[in-house]
Amino acid sequence: MADDRASFRPGNWRPLRLATLVGLRWLAIAGQTAGVLFVAVVLGYPMPLLACLGLVALSVLLNLWLTFRYGAGYRSSATVATMQLAYDIVQLSALLALTGGLQNPFSLLLLAPVSVSATTLPQRSTYFLATLAIVVASILAVWHLPLPWDPRERIVFDRVYDVGLWVALLSGVIFVAAYTNRVAHEARQLADALGATELALSRQEQLRALDGLAAAAAHELGTPLSTIALAAKEMRADVPEGPLAEDVDLIISQTARCRAILAKLRNLGADEGDPFAAVPLGELLAEVARPYRGLGKEIVIVTEAAAGPEPVFRRNVGLLQGLGNLVENAANFASASVVINALWDKGAVTLVITDDGPGFPPDLVARLGEPYLTTRASGNGGDGGGGLGLGIFIAKTLLGRTGARLAFENVGADGGARVTVVWPRKVIETEKATGF
Repeated sequence: MADDRASFRPGNWRPLRLATLVGLRWLAIAGQTAGVLFVAVVLGYPMPLLACLGLVALSVLLNLWLTFRYGAGYRSSATVATMQLAYDIVQLSALLALTGGLQNPFSLLLLAPVSVSATTLPQRSTYFLATLAIVVASILAVWHLPLPWDPRERIVFDRVYDVGLWVALLSGVIFVAAYTNRVAHEARQLADALGATELALSRQEQLRALDGLAAAAAHELGTPLSTIALAAKEMRADVPEGPLAEDVDLIISQTARCRAILAKLRNLGADEGDPFAAVPLGELLAEVARPYRGLGKEIVIVTEAAAGPEPVFRRNVGLLQGLGNLVENAANFASASVVINALWDKGAVTLVITDDGPGFPPDLVARLGEPYLTTRASGNGGDGGGGLGLGIFIAKTLLGRTGARLAFENVGADGGARVTVVWPRKVIETEKATGF
């Protein structure tokens, strides 16, 4: 599943359609044109009208070129989208430089491209655009043409006021770039990781569905095949020895072979992988651990009953996949052995999965279960020191759907990782009839 997971990496998306960026720019063009004409024509204030309209016309030409070159449905890469938003910042800053700089109340619009990037583009794009906005704001604070105003009145802005505008704009840019982008980035990570989880679950469900279809097909084919075998045997009794008899014998032998194949297909739908079978906890753990016993590590299952009979779980894809991810992670990092302790009483069912490996990186223990959690140390928190950390996230998500709570800790300072999974007993009893 590595290739599929890679498609969910942050940064591998093209989130913005060209039509969105072009539409926002058309809106800006309309607003800029209306504002410039209102000040110059309606209010009659002196200003470099032709230069301002020239900057607006440049945006018009850019929009037309992008639309005819790529089409409205084209999705820009993060780099191309970043360059378009950078142009918007530079174009707006040039327009502000001709009309009062930061003293122009529309200087607040410098935040708009940064906001768009913060909610849709990777962090590096947002930081680049934020830095660009800060640079142009600093230039506008010290160099700009006078603010268009009534020539009969003299308007003077105190230097402290100009500094205050600059500080306010910089604070807004930094807040949007840091806080808003961080929130949006975490939301994208969660959405992508959930997509990877659903992909893993869907694949398992498809495989099990194929088992069921194979069993159903074997059942339907069994009757006509038996009829063919019976007819062939009766024919063989009436046919003398010779080439025809050999052909009939061949039909009988191949029919027997087909029946053996159908028997195997029939078992696919009724074996231990049946997602609707109820199994005791011990058998469930044995099934989960079986694929990982070939990794060269000893996997020991210990069951301890404090009260009541052994709990019975409804086997389903999410439960098997979630527990399998935890056992696989422990087996991959264990030095020699993995111990799975199963305990239950009247109130809860608890699994404790312990390995004798290096343990979880101490600085990441509290964050385990977050999607795309990278690790700097060689510990159980990810995929070998720097992986995506999706295994634990998928396990936590799938087991959480079954009503389980997960806790991660290290056994001691010398290493050893421990994962504790707890189900309230009432959840298991309630879902026994319908499955998780």
